[in-house]
Amino acid sequence: MREAQPRNLKDMLAEAKDTSELMVDLAYAAILYDSEDISEEVFRLEERLNQLVFDMRTLAVLAARSPSDAEQMAGILQVVQDIEKIGNAAYDIAKIVVKRLGIPPELLHDIPEAEEIPSRVRVHAGSALDGRSLEEIDLPVETGMRPIAVRSGDEWHFDPGPEQVLRAGDVLFLQGPPEGVAELRELAGAPPLRRPEPAGPSGPLSELERAVDILIEMKNISEVAVGLAYSALLYRDAGLAREVVAIEDEMDEMRYRLERWVLLAASHVEEPARLRGLLHLATASETIADCAKEMVWMVEQGEEIHPVLSAAVGESDEVVFKLAVAPGSRADGETLRALHLETETGMFVLAVSRGGRWAYRPRDTFRLRGGDAVLFTGAPEGLEPLAELFGHDLEELAE
Repeated sequence: MREAQPRNLKDMLAEAKDTSELMVDLAYAAILYDSEDISEEVFRLEERLNQLVFDMRTLAVLAARSPSDAEQMAGILQVVQDIEKIGNAAYDIAKIVVKRLGIPPELLHDIPEAEEIPSRVRVHAGSALDGRSLEEIDLPVETGMRPIAVRSGDEWHFDPGPEQVLRAGDVLFLQGPPEGVAELRELAGAPPLRRPEPAGPSGPLSELERAVDILIEMKNISEVAVGLAYSALLYRDAGLAREVVAIEDEMDEMRYRLERWVLLAASHVEEPARLRGLLHLATASETIADCAKEMVWMVEQGEEIHPVLSAAVGESDEVVFKLAVAPGSRADGETLRALHLETETGMFVLAVSRGGRWAYRPRDTFRLRGGDAVLFTGAPEGLEPLAELFGHDLEELAE
């Protein structure tokens, strides 16, 4: 039986955005853990996203009653198409595991170096999670992992609230530091999840190592590009739109370099076929960046942005937020590591602008200065403590 659809286009857009982003997170988690189960979750979400896209296109066509309406709806349909393509790219990444296209162990070793990784766990009967609400468990405090979705059978709950009660058989999806995964699985009564061990040295692998390094960078930058694209739509910021275009151009160059290093590495590995996964991942990452570029075309060209787009981006389960560092605030002069933003506020830094230049995915050692403009993404409830940390009153910012 088909679920009731969201009541309006704004709600559909917000859910589609959240769904496509969750698909990307889970697809990379499937690679990391070499897990067909996680790949299957991506495939389930793809079916849901396809239905949402169809419903949104239908509603947009019905809403276009004049040429001016059609122009505005064309922009929405462009974003809908790009969200669908991002979901398709995630689907292609998940297929790498199912189709056994080959992933070098060096890649599995490098992916966990990210500050946050997605995780999936099934709640077992009688475990510490069974029958308890998210408020009681307080997973962000206990494990550092932030719940982003719950699946009960075929029913999905995105951005689950504190009142959400977990039951045996529920599948919980979270985002957080790698070290929180083991504790999370223990609370859920699940066995430890073991990643494939990276292979030891087997000859000259400098070319493969370089290819893997480029791919990890492509993965990170493509995710930043999407975050910046949504920020550009939300704030109608042409400067951010230009940054997205520049990232997409760089992604093209990185893919060329990656293909070259993969071809060079093929002569140094016993099974060159295991390099196919690298090329598939590179294609998917580039596709995601291409979609980000297409999203910001309207902003770059100065076209009017339909308010539904801004509202949908602002009301999804992970908001994009831009905040300046107030001189003299607690954040002024501190490193990102010292501020503990992820654990204190649940917000993650996408980029920092200083002197007209953007730094993407800054490292923990990056030191903020008064006047810096910082782009964050995270749960809405983190905005208030974040604003206080940066020397602002959230109510004043909303005015």
